[in-house]
Amino acid sequence: QVQLVESGGGLVQAGGSLRLSCTVSGLTFSDFWMYWVRQSPGKERESVGMVSLSGRPSYFLDSVKGRFTISRDNARNTVYLQMDRLKPEDTAIYYCAADRIDFGANISYVFWGQGTQVTVSS
Repeated sequence: QVQLVESGGGLVQAGGSLRLSCTVSGLTFSDFWMYWVRQSPGKERESVGMVSLSGRPSYFLDSVKGRFTISRDNARNTVYLQMDRLKPEDTAIYYCAADRIDFGANISYVFWGQGTQVTVSS
């Protein structure tokens, strides 16, 4: 059974930091690209960024560039989201997702965590 378990969320003042973790079990972690996605109340989910199999991060939101850092530890089956200089608009539920594409079979495997709440007070 595949499980993605996020942790590290909470309440923090603006300007503070949090580090989210997502620990994965039930799949070969090193075969999966890992994503962080967030959803604010009343808004659609938006992709924050991802980290490749080799550990190279990419960030999809201009608003987090320079403040958020995504990394992975394949030995621990864990992906991290370090969030610094947090702003109230970063308040959201943060989800991790694991993605692998089997090009030969043309199948995409995507698994999601349950999410962790991040609240940034002004």
